[in-house]
Amino acid sequence: MLSHSHHSYYPSLTRRELLQQAGGGFGALAFAQLLTADETDGKESGGNGLNGGLHHPAKVRRVIQLFMNGGASPMDTFDYKPELERLHGQMLGPKEKPEGFTAPAGAVMKSPFSFSQYGETGRWVSSMFPHQAKIIDEPAFLMAMTTKTNVHGPASYMMNTGFMLPGFPCLGAWVTYALGSLSENLPAFVVLPDPRGLPYNQKGNFSAGFLPARYQGTIVDASATAPIPDLFADTRYKFAHGSADSETQQAILELNRRHAESRSGDTRLEARIVAGELAARMQLSAPEAFDLSSESEATHAAYGLNQAATQDFGRRCLLARRLIERGTRFVQVWSGPQGAVDNWDNHGNIQTELPPIAKNVDQPTAALLIDLKERGLLEDTLLIWTTEFGRTPFAQGSLGRDHNRGTFVTWLAGAGVKSGSTHGKSDDLGYETAEGKTYCYDLHATILHLMGLNHERVTFRTSGVDRRLTDVHGHVIHEILS
Repeated sequence: MLSHSHHSYYPSLTRRELLQQAGGGFGALAFAQLLTADETDGKESGGNGLNGGLHHPAKVRRVIQLFMNGGASPMDTFDYKPELERLHGQMLGPKEKPEGFTAPAGAVMKSPFSFSQYGETGRWVSSMFPHQAKIIDEPAFLMAMTTKTNVHGPASYMMNTGFMLPGFPCLGAWVTYALGSLSENLPAFVVLPDPRGLPYNQKGNFSAGFLPARYQGTIVDASATAPIPDLFADTRYKFAHGSADSETQQAILELNRRHAESRSGDTRLEARIVAGELAARMQLSAPEAFDLSSESEATHAAYGLNQAATQDFGRRCLLARRLIERGTRFVQVWSGPQGAVDNWDNHGNIQTELPPIAKNVDQPTAALLIDLKERGLLEDTLLIWTTEFGRTPFAQGSLGRDHNRGTFVTWLAGAGVKSGSTHGKSDDLGYETAEGKTYCYDLHATILHLMGLNHERVTFRTSGVDRRLTDVHGHVIHEILS
């Protein structure tokens, strides 16, 4: 349920507050979509000032999260460490292999890539990100992110759900559960995985966990001819088109509802019904949303759709912009599948493995931020770039880098974010955090805060426990907020 404070009287209650306190938390949720629509109008006409937020005024209405699967190396991307050059080749790492490392720590290894300072902030950026370097003053950087594990699966769960075990709802599910949808014709939470494969944990990263199943991510294969399969009946079956299609949908809907009435505890049935109703509406909206041919040649070029290296990630970034523009609330774009190749898990040779994956995402990422800003979408959209953990400053073998939970980098840009700001820093080697240690709990609390949600009050009771995204942790990172 959405938890709330109890009072003995309700002075000057808004309609939202009345529903929250008189109807209970879940009653407020049931009206979330209606109220969100009301307050979208209220934003323009004065309204109650919440602008879509449940607990305080919201600055963010929708989110695009770019997730670098495999553990992007901070000291080779955004966290310049000159000490690695001075100490290169020295054996300063742990003597025993830490849990989750795939090999004993080798010698200190400097970055094989050059760094330069960019923008008014003078932020150091490696040669792997020449396009992001041009927009480097826009984001706020969290330079001391950390996690509790050196293992991909648990770390990916933690960054997505706040827990290292499966079965918990992800950030996108919590957001759509709390705030509902911005559109009746598109999914509220869309996942655009790498076409080469799903990330570690497969669909577990996009799960609704113990929340009603309808809040799980809708996975879209952007590289497919039909990104959403079976949206229309096969052309071989002429009888299934036209009025017959709508009549069949209505008949199935009635049968599903009748079946669901006798199984009220099974949220999967409700999810299938909702999905079926949405699919019917998407027959009109989805083809247009997924058709990139209406975009200009300049836009295609900006996102890198005319280059083999950037075409796929660029297509998905452009599609993410089109989806949030049309009412999708949360879009997650993944770079890299699980496994030993084609991702950010650079064990073998950082010199040869990092450049291609970095090139895949650099230009599209910068293009997306610029495009959102030019269209005025950054005024109420949050763009996030992150990964599940970092990599060691010590060599694995001779040229690779092992897993490192100690410190990594995340950046945020857009609504409510203080451009050019920084929170935290890592130690001189980039092995552990030094100041401003930040967990996923703090990142999640900050994202919810920007969306008008108090992370301590967005809860759901399951197995006798009031669960929340941030567990019993989390602080809003006010240092990066405008």
